[in-house]
Formats: sequence, structure tokens, C-alpha cells
Amino acid sequence: MSKELLYLIDQISREKGISREILLEALRSALLSATRKRFGGRTNIDLKIDPKTCDIIAFETKKIVSKVSNENEEISLEEARKIFPEAIEGDMVNVPLELLDFTRIAAQTAKQVIFQRVREAEREAIYNEFKDKAGTVVSGQVMRREKGVYFLNLGKTEAILPIKEALPNENLKRGDTVRAFIEDVRITTKGPAIILSRTNPQFVTALFKMEVPEIHEGLVVIKDIVREPGERTKLTVYSKDPSIDPVGACVGMKGTRVQSIVRELRGERIDIIPWTDDPRQLIARALSPATVDRIGINEEDKTAMVVVSDEQLSLAIGKRGQNVRLAIKLTGWDIDILSESEYSKMKTEEVDRTG
Repeated sequence: MSKELLYLIDQISREKGISREILLEALRSALLSATRKRFGGRTNIDLKIDPKTCDIIAFETKKIVSKVSNENEEISLEEARKIFPEAIEGDMVNVPLELLDFTRIAAQTAKQVIFQRVREAEREAIYNEFKDKAGTVVSGQVMRREKGVYFLNLGKTEAILPIKEALPNENLKRGDTVRAFIEDVRITTKGPAIILSRTNPQFVTALFKMEVPEIHEGLVVIKDIVREPGERTKLTVYSKDPSIDPVGACVGMKGTRVQSIVRELRGERIDIIPWTDDPRQLIARALSPATVDRIGINEEDKTAMVVVSDEQLSLAIGKRGQNVRLAIKLTGWDIDILSESEYSKMKTEEVDRTG
């Protein structure tokens, strides 16, 4: 039994990366529990496992007395001296416990406990590895789809991508490789759960950090980002180094950097806006790709009136109001857009009223 146990523990320790000490202590604890249970729950029973040979020694701790009144907890001085010649009355001694079928119990318990500990250790290792990766991007292969989620294979474990966290109209198939943002890592009764998202605005931030060395190095900073997944993202950027153009760094040579991100996002449009603390300029830039003619702001209410040419009105507002809606979220200003003709009409009516 000892040789088999030694081989099993050494093999699992190497293959699974679990220390022998952890495996031996888990085995000792389980064997002790089984042994005490067999003897009516006696707490004076203990056991040790030799870390080098895996020999198992069970014993019961008893008090040396002149007259035994409780055989489970006491031993006579005469019997004690047969085992420990120098024993004296009142001492506590560990008396070896003979178990006829201990080898069978140990073998059954050993396999059960070791494999259980392996599962626990693997789950713990996965959790420890991925909890530090929350907020980063991982690449995984779609394994299956069920009950409103995709399961992605990350190599050591599976992760969950809820369908509502996939891009709109994105129909992932088995075998597809996709990148996703680790939104959360939590412990469940079935082990660690790694929750992914492809709709989180921070997914786009993380992609830029991967594609743009200047962002990774902290020279270019993404100030704010807003997103309607699958449709459009707007982000403001600034440079800590005056010699670096933050927008140019994000776009890359011939647009290679941003196009790589656009492909990952299935064609989602991305507006990269140079950040400024001038609210007029920031609002005008946030309404990109539209061109703004003039802006009036009320700093107290954080409201802005923007005037654009008639031809630019639909572009400034965007499909279903998307462009102005994202600009409002990005700047934090309530933006009202008027065309030149609407603005002229309004001014004329004001003149008529005051005239």
C-alpha cells in the first residue's frame, strides 16, 4: 500500500503541480476522519503519514494509570511499559492502533481524497490565475451554445459569454475563435466562473491597449469612452508627450491599428476624438463625423446649442439619434442640435417678437 500510495502522490504532484505536503495532509485528514468514525468518534485517535515512505501509523493517546477505568482513554502502567519501558504513571502515551483492514480503508480513502483534492486544487489554481486577469482580454474558442450562453474554451478551463454580452446579430458557431473582455471571476459551487463580455466599453479600451503601444506604455491615455455595441464607439484621447499625436497613434499607419479593432468588433464604427478641456471644442469634436458651424453653451446648466448646416443635420444627429446620444454621454453636456435654416427661423421669430 505504501509504495502504491507513494507512486500515486508523486505522480499527481508532478502532473497537477500540487505539492506533496498538501496531498499528504488532505489524505491524513480524511483517513483520520474515517478511523475515528469507525471507533465511535473517539477524539484521542490520531495518525501520521511518513512523508518519505507514505507509511501510515495510527495510534490512540492514553493516560498511564495504576488502575484502568476507561479502556478507551487509559492504559495500565504495566501495559504501557511493555511498549515504553521508561513510562511513568500520569504520562500520556501514543499507543499503536492495529487495524486489520486498515490497508483496504486507506486505499479506498486515498484515491477518493487525492482526486477530490486535485479537483479542488485545479479549481483554486484556475481562480487564482483568472481573478488577476479580470479587466483584460482573452482569446477563446466557442465550444457550444446552451441556455442563453456561449461556452468558450480558454485552454485550462471554460468561460461563459452570455449571448446578451455578444455583439448584436453576432451568431457565433462552434470552432469560432473570438476575443472577449473578462468582466468577472467568481467562485460557484461548480468551481470558478469566468464571465466574458464583448459589449462592455472597456473591451474596446483593452483592445486599444493591446494594439497601441503608446496606450500600453501610458504615453497616450483614453480619457472617456462610450459605446453602442455593434454600432458605434466614441472615445476621447490625450497624450502625455507633446511630440505624440494621440489620434494618429490610435489610428496607426494607414489605419492599421484601428482597423484591426474594427474587424474584431464586426465593423463597429470608432470615432477617436482628441480630448480638450474647452467644452465648445470638445462638443464639436464629439459630434464627429459631422462638422459644426457654431456652438452656444450654458455652463451652469451644462447645456449646449449646436448649429450645423442643413446638409450636416442628419449626420450630426445620427441614425435613430445615435451620434448625438453618444456625444451627450461622452461630454456630459445636454446637446440640442439645430440646422442653419432652423436657427435662422428661430432668430427671425425672436426679432419679430422683440420688434
